[in-house]
Parts: sequence; C-alpha cells; structure tokens
Amino acid sequence: MGVHAKLSASSSHRWLECPPSVRLSEQFTETTSEYAKEGTLAHHIGELKLARLVNPAMTKSEYTKKLNELKKHELYKPEMDGYTDEYFDYVNNLAMGFPSPPFITIEKRVDFSAYVPEGFGTSDCIVISGETLYVIDLKYGKGVPVEAENNSQAMLYGLGAYLAYNFLYPIKKVVMVVFQPRLNNISEWETTKNHLLVWGGLIKPIAQKAWDGQGEFKAGEKQCKFCPAKAQCRAYAELYSPMLDFKREKPELLTNAEIGELLIKAQGLDKWIKSLQEYALSECLKGNTIDGWKAVEGRGSRSWTDIDAAFTHLQANDIAEAVLYEKVPLTAPKLEKALGKKEFTALAGDYIVKHPGKPTLVLTSDKRAEFNSTSSDFK
Repeated sequence: MGVHAKLSASSSHRWLECPPSVRLSEQFTETTSEYAKEGTLAHHIGELKLARLVNPAMTKSEYTKKLNELKKHELYKPEMDGYTDEYFDYVNNLAMGFPSPPFITIEKRVDFSAYVPEGFGTSDCIVISGETLYVIDLKYGKGVPVEAENNSQAMLYGLGAYLAYNFLYPIKKVVMVVFQPRLNNISEWETTKNHLLVWGGLIKPIAQKAWDGQGEFKAGEKQCKFCPAKAQCRAYAELYSPMLDFKREKPELLTNAEIGELLIKAQGLDKWIKSLQEYALSECLKGNTIDGWKAVEGRGSRSWTDIDAAFTHLQANDIAEAVLYEKVPLTAPKLEKALGKKEFTALAGDYIVKHPGKPTLVLTSDKRAEFNSTSSDFK
C-alpha cells in the first residue's frame, strides 16, 4: 500500500469544506472497496499503455508480457482493455495535435506543500506543450460524472505540476482534464496559471486549519459522502435533526445511545423521502416548479431489434458462440420453484446446505434470538 498525504488532493473537497474532519477521521480505520481496487487495476493498465508514449524503446513483447500479467488479476474484466484504450487514444491524439512532440510524464508525484501542509499526490498524466500544461485524471468509476471546472483535486495537481516544471517551461495556461470512459465523460477546463496561484493562496489558510484540526464542522452530502466519521458525526446528524426532533448537545461524535434513539426516530424516513421525490418528479413533468429541482432524462437502455439476425451476423463474422451466450446454472431456490418442493427435495436434497443469514439490525421487540458473534465465529 502506497503512502498517502493526510491532506490528500482526492479528499480536498471534504477538508476544504469541513477542515476539522481530517483529524476527526483519524479515529476510524480506512477501508478499501472492491470498486477502488478495480479502479487501481484499471489505472495500472492505463499507465502501461501510456508508457508506450513515454518510452518508445519498450518492445512489443515486453508490453504484452506486462499486460498479460495485469489481466491475471481477479478483478480484471475484458471491458477494461477497451476503456483504457480510449484513455490512451485521448492522450495520444492530444500529443499528435501539437506542432512538435510535447513533454509527457505519467504517474508523476507532485508536491503542493507550498499551499497544503505536507501536500503531495500522484497525477495520472501530465502533458506540456509550449505555454500550456495539461493535467489529466483518469477516473474509472461510473457512479456520477465528475466535472473538471473548479475541481479541487485537479487544481491541486495543477499547482504541483506547475511548481515542478515552471522553471523549464513558460507555462501560462493550465488545462484540467477528467477522463471518465465508463460514463463517456471527458470534462476539460482551461484556466490561467495566475488564477491557479491565486486560488492556492486562498486555500492555504483553510488547509492549515485542516492540518491543525481547527475550524468549523460543516456537513453536506458532497463532502460527507465518503467521510469515515459520517455515521457518528454530530454535524452530519444535525442536517436531519429538525425532521427527527434531535437536539445537538455535545461536540463531534454521537454516543451509541444517541444513535439508537436516532434510528428509532428515523424509521420510515426513507419512504417519506421517496414519496416526496415521486411527487416532485410528477410536478416537474406537469411543468410545475419545485425549487432547486428539475426533471431530466435518465440513463437509457439498449435492446436488439432482431436478436436472431444479429447473432447470425456476428457468428458469420467469426464471433464465437461462447462469447454470445452465457451458461448459468439455476440457484437452488429457482430450481425448487421449477421442479416443485417435493421433487426437488427428493432428488437434490442431499446436495443442499443451508447457510446462516447475514447479521441484520432490528428493534429489540423483534422475536428472533440476538445474534451471537462469538458462537457464529466458533461454528
């Protein structure tokens, strides 16, 4: 695991809005999701592909060997190849568009500690041509589109890149790029190096407060979304306290007793919010106004006009049948439903084992026995 800055660029959207959250979060164990691991793998593949631009001496066999090693990873999916090819094509086309070969570096550690205490990070790709600096950030996630404009992570990387190379290149313009292939999102934002330096000066005192654990807690969906202290944070609970008749009395973290009280009061809150959303959407579709909200077209779907003709055409063009069809065994419940309980039990009962359910949270009035983690571990 690599070393991470305490005031990292990737979490800057949080500490710039809520400076004391940095020190508060130190009490909680960091976790890494499967999505994050998948993104790391995609970055490694993208890095390898861009290495061909940076190091033309890399042989085809050397490249293929390294790529095949990455493809052995348990989280590798064939679609990663296509998406990282798009990333390579973007950088390659950008480089080819200049009158002379630009300077390109990948996975470059940049230092912005002049503005953020012990601030550093790794920029996916930096391209410099003439007076223009490009800072390109590959984002493999597909949750929500990320915009480059005033993106604090990109701007911190831009500051770091400028400080690293301004003595070699007459940089006047900085272009931040967020490349998000799984959402077909390429967001580009151009600013001046002067604007970037002024912004760095403005955030400097905020960064110092974050480092010192000072400042005011400020909750909000954007900065709180991935905060490790979110569940216990009083400031975050206060966002909803008017609806839950909850009074904030103590600083920073909630007690277990208070969390239990809030959970009881919050029952049904999600259903109420859903009903509000449904009503607001219906009003927007009627042409009425809901302050702060609007209706937009959601993600569409694709379907075959003639699947038989399409598959016949694909197979005629050497696409193997194994690629077109999935052979998936039925789950035990589905097969029981298809055969009937009696026949299923008679024929397949000896091959079935019942696994205990995952722990779930319920009210103490629930009649089920309390989950015993010690006995479950023993079993």
